[in-house]
Amino acid sequence: MKTGGKLIVEALEANGVDRIYCVPGESYLAVLDALHDSNRISTVVCRQEGGAAMMADCHGRLTGKPGICFVTRGPGATNASAGIHIAMQDSTPLIMFIGQIAGHAREREAFQEVNYKRFFGDIAKWVVEIDDASRIPELVTRAFAVATSGRPGPVVVSLPEDMLTSLAEAPDALPYTPVETSPGEAEMHKLAELLGNARRPFVILGGSRWSAAAKSRLESIAETWALPVGVSFRRQMLFDHLHPCYAGDVGIGPNPKLAAYIKQADLVLLVGGRFGEMPSSDYTLLKSPYPDQTLVHVHADANELGRVYRPALAINASPEAFTAAFARLKPTATPVWADETERLHGFYRAWSTPPETGPGAVQMGPIMAHLEKVLPDDAIMTNGAGNYATWLHRFHRFRRFATQAAPTSGSMGYGTPGAVAAKGLFPEREVIAFAGDGCFMMNGQEFATAVQYDLPIIVIVVNNGIYGTIRMHQERDYPGRVSGTDLKNPDFAALARAYGGHGETVETTDDFAPAFERARTSRKPSIIEIKLDPEAITPTRTLTDIREKK
Repeated sequence: MKTGGKLIVEALEANGVDRIYCVPGESYLAVLDALHDSNRISTVVCRQEGGAAMMADCHGRLTGKPGICFVTRGPGATNASAGIHIAMQDSTPLIMFIGQIAGHAREREAFQEVNYKRFFGDIAKWVVEIDDASRIPELVTRAFAVATSGRPGPVVVSLPEDMLTSLAEAPDALPYTPVETSPGEAEMHKLAELLGNARRPFVILGGSRWSAAAKSRLESIAETWALPVGVSFRRQMLFDHLHPCYAGDVGIGPNPKLAAYIKQADLVLLVGGRFGEMPSSDYTLLKSPYPDQTLVHVHADANELGRVYRPALAINASPEAFTAAFARLKPTATPVWADETERLHGFYRAWSTPPETGPGAVQMGPIMAHLEKVLPDDAIMTNGAGNYATWLHRFHRFRRFATQAAPTSGSMGYGTPGAVAAKGLFPEREVIAFAGDGCFMMNGQEFATAVQYDLPIIVIVVNNGIYGTIRMHQERDYPGRVSGTDLKNPDFAALARAYGGHGETVETTDDFAPAFERARTSRKPSIIEIKLDPEAITPTRTLTDIREKK
């Protein structure tokens, strides 16, 4: 006989879990007690449940295996909901366990009672409450299968505290079996035929379930077929940006020359992604439901094929299996679009070269150019949401797989907790978090987690004293009528030192390089605050320009 808490930990161990992220709560003390005796699972104690859930998302995003998060009932679970929404929209495997009220108190509005099936029903892939401890091995392993199969996503498992302390006989947990979906020969033959008839094809990579091997195969395929390749919004690590076939990212505000080419393409091959509102530029690059281009959509989940776009050819396959099958196809003649591919790569090179000037004493262009010189190819970059992220997405040239963690859902507050998780997973690699001043303050308390576990991340806080994206839209739609977008911030460098980390303040462009080097050599978690003029709202337009050209 074992307690439910012990059975939970054993089921996690059987499914290969070696790390969990949590904020402790009395509702799952039995699990914490069982974790005390586990020599396989490390427990990362976080400062807020939203940060813990985002760490679990980053874990799933970089490894392909479910990130595991434990939170307490009521406000603990609702705090974590931002991370669950991110994992759902970003197709990230994640499992969140919630300590729940005891079974006898249900439907009485007991202390911190929430019906999690109702609360998470629309933003999780599956929500289950385990009432019987003997079913823990079955249902936990099923949670892993659901979180990773088809289109990956978050699973929420509710654990009544009386169930966790009860004793039960249960079979040993068996690990989940990953399921790959593979394309059929007829589908691959049709793809070859469509490519053979194309004159202006384009490939867009997105979604999850990729691997370093699948990325490498796709790069070889692109070279063999001379195919121009773009990546979806915040999926930039899926293709080497210096590969001669790379054409750029299809995200918010894409290169106008790239956007024009996609609209005029006669064949679009969309692999792995859903191509939602942001990467599709509000469904204008590919019109929904009927694109102007011939669309080949490859996705691991059959439910996503035809859901938003009606493809000419739907291929139900994971990126791993699809790239393996595609690699066996060879063009019968030199592709007629090869020169166009070379031209698109040239456009990308020009587009991704940072500007040397801008308003104010700090120029972000030279700062980005410096980072490109000194960061290794395997450095991991994390960020949340805000205009500051444009500098990273446009001017950092991603080379390697598992080097990017950023929410495609546009959630703020992700960069710092994401960096903590990434550094814990890959301690030998440099991890850089980008955050705006507003973005950092949403989960900046997880910097304390980095200090606690001696994880020397570097957080670059781009401080312009405003909610920049909202101010940009405000000046465009209501010029000169500033309301609700100004911020008064702490001294971020002093805050880092107060936590026990290293802090730097950058007030001129020349300050950055030595500040960054001091942060690296400190071997402490570091914050580098860049005091950016709010006029430098985008790489090419100022706030005044936006206001006056309304």
